[in-house]
Order: sequence, then structure tokens, then C-alpha cells
Amino acid sequence: MKNGDFSRVILVVLDGVGVGALPDAMNYGDENANTLRHVAEAVGGINLPNLQRLGLGNICPAPGLDPSPQPEAAWGKMTEVSPGKDTTTGHWELAGLETTESFASFPDGFPPEIITLFQEQTGLEPLGNIAASGTDIIRDLGEEHVRSGRPIVYTSVDSVFQIAAHEEIIPPEELYAICRRMRPVLDPYRIGRIIARPFVGTSAENFSRTHRRHDFSMPPFAPTVLDQLMTTGFPVVGIGKISDIFAGRGISLSQSIVNNVDGMKQTVEVLGNAEKGLIFVNFVDFDMLYGHRNDAAGFASALSGLDSWLPELQGGMRDGDLLLLTADHGCDPTMPGTDHTREYVPVLAWHKQMACGCSLGVRSSFCDVAATIADALGLSWLTGDSFIELL
Repeated sequence: MKNGDFSRVILVVLDGVGVGALPDAMNYGDENANTLRHVAEAVGGINLPNLQRLGLGNICPAPGLDPSPQPEAAWGKMTEVSPGKDTTTGHWELAGLETTESFASFPDGFPPEIITLFQEQTGLEPLGNIAASGTDIIRDLGEEHVRSGRPIVYTSVDSVFQIAAHEEIIPPEELYAICRRMRPVLDPYRIGRIIARPFVGTSAENFSRTHRRHDFSMPPFAPTVLDQLMTTGFPVVGIGKISDIFAGRGISLSQSIVNNVDGMKQTVEVLGNAEKGLIFVNFVDFDMLYGHRNDAAGFASALSGLDSWLPELQGGMRDGDLLLLTADHGCDPTMPGTDHTREYVPVLAWHKQMACGCSLGVRSSFCDVAATIADALGLSWLTGDSFIELL
């Protein structure tokens, strides 16, 4: 295929599905990470026949996931150039924007000046201000929050300022308004995302987070391929947290999802209606529900669910559609701690006219995805190396 041969690109990000430690992973304590392989090992082998058919086992062989002798898709893995292992950084690089400076993290909690800014903006004194698991902190501080009305502020090893609140104490729309007020205040501190974390329940024993999570990211500091598409008349539909990650920039239509299954349903519906452009999907359950919670069995089950859905996705594609499957970072649930992991990410490329697959090798940047999207739709993009001619 060549420049301009496609009318639509479907870019699916399997959030957190890494395929092995990057050469600099030791700088992050991740030299032994391999999300896909370790998940498969933890459950005694994984059955992903559709992903295997496309070539996932050729990228990262694992128990139950052998290389295919004749992959149907082009297959390879990509190196992250930008420092860090953050969701925002990974997605921005996929969209053609490399970063040179890591977002700031606060593993010991936020300094007094940031907490003072929060109090000035909201009139509220927060609870917490520690690095913690989101499920643990609402269990530990949720009852005090309900009694006092004080929001729970916490972080992690990622560049996040998270605010948890019970939906009956601080309703979600009010919580979102707090996050919006804090976004420009925290931009100078290079905090990648402010995350609203609503929860429900009556006591520490049954508090649970809801699907009303909402991310408020720093705006991209330069144009991405999404902006290029929009300005040249190609719609960009973001499904899942895509619009949040790009602060709404370069997105013509955003559709939130409840979980991976809902995201799959909405992707097929959009596929039946959109005439051209980019459909950009993030499936976050791998990362949010399983990677961060060290749940390898849940991670494996979610992969099987996605694998079972792939024939429906492919069946809904038309001539002139290009499917790209990739990830934004690793989130190995078998590693110590609950952090993202610095890993290669897979890339699978497929369209209906492919006679057979081929190796894309080891790509030098996630930006190759942006260059390929632009090339597929007949546009130009300055960062990354397109692999469209290999397809």
C-alpha cells in the first residue's frame, strides 16, 4: 500500500500491554519487566488465537502464545523515545509528539506550596497527600472524608494529582470543576494529569470507585498528528480517555466508556457510521483494573475478552480501513509495586487487502504510528518513520 490509499485508520491502544523491558529500563527499576509474557506465565498459558493469528506471538512469544508461521498482520515492537512511562507521554508520542523532559512525580506527597494552592482554589483542606493505591486510600480515609467533607488528595509514582470524593459528598460535576480550577495552577509544576476519582459505598468495607473517573491532562505543548488531521478535514473520534489525555486538542468527537466491553461496543458502532478519518481507542482496564492491582489473572481474562472481539472488529472494517493495535507503556502485574513499567510496546497493522503479514522490526519511536497514520490518509508528518509501504 502507499500514501493516501486509506480513508480510515482505527488505532487501538491496549493500555499497559508491554512486551519486554526497554534498554534503559534499569534506570526505572524495570529491567525484568515483560507484561505480556509474565501474565501468560502467571496463569499457566494464555489462549489468544486471534491475536496469535495476527502475529502477537511473533513479537513476544509466551506460554500458549507461540509465533505464527504466517502472521496475517504486519508485526513489530516500538521503542519509547520520551523519558518516563506515563500514559500521557506514551499517547503523545503515538500521536507524533516526543517529549524531552519527564513529567514531575511526587512519591513523598506534594510540597506545602501545592497543597496551599489547592486550599486557595477550593477553600478545602485535603486529606491524605501521600502516594497510595486508589483502592487502599478510600478504604483508609473514605469514612473520614464522608464525616468531614474534606477531599482525599493523593498521588503515585506517576505524574498524577488525584482527588477522590464520595459522590454524595462532592458530586462528580463539582469534583470535575475542582480539577478544572487546579489544571492551570499545576501546569507550571509539570504534573501530567489531574484525575477525578469518584467513589460510592457506605463504609470502608464496601467503598468502590465508579466509572465516572475523569482525567485532566496538561495540553500538548506542540501540535500532534490529531491537529493535522483536524485541520485538513479528517475527523478524529476519541473513544475512552483519549480526549482527556490530549486535553480535547485535535478531537472532533469524544465518547466516554464504562469499561473495555463498552469500549468495544462503541468502537463497532462508530466504525459503522464514520466515513473517514481516525478512530482512536483506549482500552484502560488492562492497566487500571489489573496491572496496577497486581492481578495477572484478571489481566489475562481481559486480553482473552479483547481477543474474542477482534473478529467482530475486523468484520466491520471496509476496504480502505487500516487497523493499528499497540500500547502506551507496560504495567506488569507481576513486578513489585503497582507502577507502570518501562517496556517496548507491540504494533500490529492489518487491512483487508493484505495477502500476508511481514515484520516491521523494532521501531525507533512510537512516532512511527503518527507518521503511518498521516501517510495512510495522504498527509505528511515530520516525526517518525512511516511503515505504510510495508503493508
